[in-house]
Order: sequence, then structure tokens, then C-alpha cells
Amino acid sequence: MTDKLQAAISKGAQADALLRSETLQGAFKLLEADYIKAWAATEPAETAARENLWRAVQILGDVRRHLHSAVTDGKIAQGELDRLAGLNRVRQ
Repeated sequence: MTDKLQAAISKGAQADALLRSETLQGAFKLLEADYIKAWAATEPAETAARENLWRAVQILGDVRRHLHSAVTDGKIAQGELDRLAGLNRVRQ
């Protein structure tokens, strides 16, 4: 069980570092702006292109939410690990 908790803590820390990365945040902003600009420049008949660009913007949001979820999971895992460590101290 502690291996799974440690893995979640590690993933959470990595996700947190990515979310704080100016490089990654800049890439998200640039891609989103580029996708929206390209979407606005489509012709009325280019329905498929607009749908693909909309999907691309949505996927960027999905990636952000996934990273935030990993951070939250890591915090929960750390709390559980701390709780287990406290139980072990009480038993000793």
C-alpha cells in the first residue's frame, strides 16, 4: 500500500512542477491562442476544421485537469501516509 501512496506522491510532485513551469504554461497559452485564431479564420464550409480546433482546445483543458488531479491525489496520498505513520508511532 505504501508503494502506491509513494507513487501517487511522486506523480503529484511531478505534476505540480509541470503546472508551475513557465515553459509549459506558456506552451498551453500559445497553443490555445493559435487554435482559437485558426478557428476564427476558418471559412463557413470548414466545419470539420473548426471541430478539430475546438477539440484541440478541449484537450489542452483535459491535460491541465489531469495534472491538477494528480497533484490532488498526491496530497491525499501524503495525508494518508502521514496518518499511517502516526498510527505506527502510537503502536510502538
